[in-house]
Amino acid sequence: MEKPTKLKTKDKIILEAIAQYNEHGVQGITSRHIAGGIGISHGNLDYHYKTKEDLLVAIHGKMREEMTALYDNQQEDCSAVENLHLLLIQFEEFQYKFRFFNLDVLEITRSFPKVSKLIRETLEIRKAQTEELFEKFKQEGYLTEEYGGVADRVQHIIRMTISFWLSQREVLPFYHFTEKGEMVKTIWTILTPYLTESAKDEYQRVIEKHGFTQL
Repeated sequence: MEKPTKLKTKDKIILEAIAQYNEHGVQGITSRHIAGGIGISHGNLDYHYKTKEDLLVAIHGKMREEMTALYDNQQEDCSAVENLHLLLIQFEEFQYKFRFFNLDVLEITRSFPKVSKLIRETLEIRKAQTEELFEKFKQEGYLTEEYGGVADRVQHIIRMTISFWLSQREVLPFYHFTEKGEMVKTIWTILTPYLTESAKDEYQRVIEKHGFTQL
């Protein structure tokens, strides 16, 4: 029986930082809080990450790596509709896993220029990947002619919805779209007017098979 891999100190720091940032926000946590949380000295943490920005850069790297894996994990034997649906479900889980980054994104981009630059670069990559996803929709006959005239706008609305989903939940908690799965449903609501009948049929099959949340 193989022994579980022991986490390196730098990885423990990242996981503890994510947990504390998620609970209290980026500005509510210092390096001493994080060090105390995993029982190491402040000097030990400082050896690995000298500044909060260095730590946020490392966390962003972890996020980028995990998100890239989600895009790369699309199944060749699945339709474009099914691959998008599964991706959206995982996106929503991803939002909760790194919720501080989405809730504090404006503060982070204003305060940490290195992280801001990385975010912009990553968004350009995600934009290209989104366009590729919808190109597959077109190839499989899932988009109406009307979509061509509004493609950029629709994709931008989808990206905004994903990026700021948790923020709107915080600001508008009295609305009825706060449960897990609602982000996925909202994005399909945006897309539905531009889906062909075959796409709508495939969508029904997919939601009956997978639902709207990760099991």
